[in-house]
Amino acid sequence: MARFEEPCLHGPMPTLVAIRHLAFEDLGLFEPVLRRRGYQIEYRQAGIDDPRVLRDTDLAIVLGGPIGVNDATRYPWLTDELRVLGQRVEAGGPTLGICLGAQLMAAALGAPIEATGTKEIGYSALELTAAGRESPLAPLDGQPVLHWHGDRFDIPDGAVRLAGTPVCSQQAFAVGNTLLGLQFHVEADPGQLERWLIGHACELADAGVDPCVLREDAARYGSGLASRGIQVLEGWLDRLGG
Repeated sequence: MARFEEPCLHGPMPTLVAIRHLAFEDLGLFEPVLRRRGYQIEYRQAGIDDPRVLRDTDLAIVLGGPIGVNDATRYPWLTDELRVLGQRVEAGGPTLGICLGAQLMAAALGAPIEATGTKEIGYSALELTAAGRESPLAPLDGQPVLHWHGDRFDIPDGAVRLAGTPVCSQQAFAVGNTLLGLQFHVEADPGQLERWLIGHACELADAGVDPCVLREDAARYGSGLASRGIQVLEGWLDRLGG
């Protein structure tokens, strides 16, 4: 079993691999924080790059995307990504999953992934559990965050549910201090939301979601959400020792 050391910023720069499923769904607001913390960031493109790079990096972040965990028949590379991610999470390697990334983490931990029956797209408030209010997510309690998904994860065995919404009760989970899965997007830079609106134009039209409303809500909530999202990342990194 692989052994992952806590990042030490007094020695060699710790490495971070970010698995990206879409070019514009990147680390966003998180990237400057991670670079300031000393992480050497490497993006890897899902479906193109070898996912085995996840095995040895100090920190892994698996980002969002428009496909689903259950789409491996149409996208066979998902099988390899899940297998390698499973090896990492089993070993306790520090890992953050966002949206599809959280679903992949949950699946790698043995939890089923299912369609919600509706698209949850837009800004709505999180309801934190008691455990969530004691977690790095505490700054988000009652805060409208950006949701953009049609699937949901079950909480894996051994994990703790941290947050929910009326549409989707499973919005975040943690396993100890090292594994964190977020169904929502606090990494998304509200100043770059237009890239999402363009890239997901067909999905928005199919779901009947008005991009003008998303744009207005990003302007309304973006500044406060950005600062709170950074607090979440900083709090989680503090618990990692990085």
